[in-house]
Amino acid sequence: MTLPKSTRFLVIGAGIHGLSTAYHLALELKASGQGSGADIVIVDKTGIAAGASGIACGVVRNNYYQPAMSELMAANVEVWESDPTAYHYNSVGYMALGPAAQVSDLTEVAERQERIGYANTLITGEAACDAYMRTIFPDWRAKGIEIVLHEHRGGFAFNVDSMHGIANKARAEGVTIIDGVRVTGFDSDNAGAVTRVHTNEGSVDVEQVIVGVGPWVPEIWRMLDLPAKIDVRTPAGEVHAGQNMWTYWYLQEGEIQVDPLSFDRADGTAPPVIHVDTDAPLYADNGTLITDELWGIYYKRDRHGVQGGASPLAIGSEFEVDPYPTASVDDTFPDMWCAALSHCMSRFEGCRASYKDARSGGAGAFTADNFPVFDYMRPNVYVIADSNHGYKMIGVGKEVARVLTGGHSTLLHPFRYERFATGDLHPVSNSPYPWS
Repeated sequence: MTLPKSTRFLVIGAGIHGLSTAYHLALELKASGQGSGADIVIVDKTGIAAGASGIACGVVRNNYYQPAMSELMAANVEVWESDPTAYHYNSVGYMALGPAAQVSDLTEVAERQERIGYANTLITGEAACDAYMRTIFPDWRAKGIEIVLHEHRGGFAFNVDSMHGIANKARAEGVTIIDGVRVTGFDSDNAGAVTRVHTNEGSVDVEQVIVGVGPWVPEIWRMLDLPAKIDVRTPAGEVHAGQNMWTYWYLQEGEIQVDPLSFDRADGTAPPVIHVDTDAPLYADNGTLITDELWGIYYKRDRHGVQGGASPLAIGSEFEVDPYPTASVDDTFPDMWCAALSHCMSRFEGCRASYKDARSGGAGAFTADNFPVFDYMRPNVYVIADSNHGYKMIGVGKEVARVLTGGHSTLLHPFRYERFATGDLHPVSNSPYPWS
């Protein structure tokens, strides 16, 4: 398909954010009488789901300590639930389990979920947690678990299938999707608004630009002459000067090839997604100590077995995103993750032999505070920088569409760029994960 000479809305990136924004923008334009999907063009340097969205683990959860994240995630889950067939969404629930250090955090999360009508069950105390888990998985044997937050909504989606599902919905509304188009630069007017976007397939005049490129956002950020380093003010008023706007992390994920049904609940139904953090010593099945520090993993049933991951690895502020990494990079990860599965359930004892280097993980570009930026970064350029919270946030595009058509989103407001200068940052939990 040929790149047009001009378009009203140019969306850069055919992952979760680009596709969702284009689809919901088409609906907003039609409903408000402001236009139609024919006013929207999506370009991607490779194709639909070719980047981070295509290898995401696919977990959909609302286990966030930050009020703004929790409220936004509830809205995202509603979008997943609105068309589970098209989005290939499995509403199996999500369980967060933690040690004593996380009891207060997860209790606050549960209370906040209840206030917004997000159904859950909260269990505290090691004996009670163990008993609750054994009613679901009789072979449960994890140590050091003092709290269980069982979200009855959430679950996971099959990532590539879901991306094509959204793309089909966007095309049905008249949106044009063009593969093989790499953005190479921008022309701007005196006010800073982008007037033309240059690509390897020619240039296109634009009225508005939406950037949703996942870990490639620092590259577009530089093209827009936005700062690589920023000053960050804390809520207490302390200023940290010259912080990197972007830091890359490797996302460690993999899978074991076993009968997927072997991960069923005791009643034969599909299991929830499991996320375990614990400070109990972790040993391999042969008795070798893996770690005696706080560790965490997550895992879910997949089509070919059990898939999941563990804490990411910091890379730094510089990273060559192309070719995009598509597998775990730490040699110790398979041993750790498989030992952790066995630590949690006896059914996974000896699973290291079934480990497979799957196309998963990759790398993420995290912001200065590890939370997303959703904001206009030029007068007519809206940037969706998810800080690797991305795939589960299918509803961000719906909120962005409202903003693009002249509305306001209270859900996106806490993620505006100016928070770094004003000190209106998000609270930090005791989780070992940088995105929490």
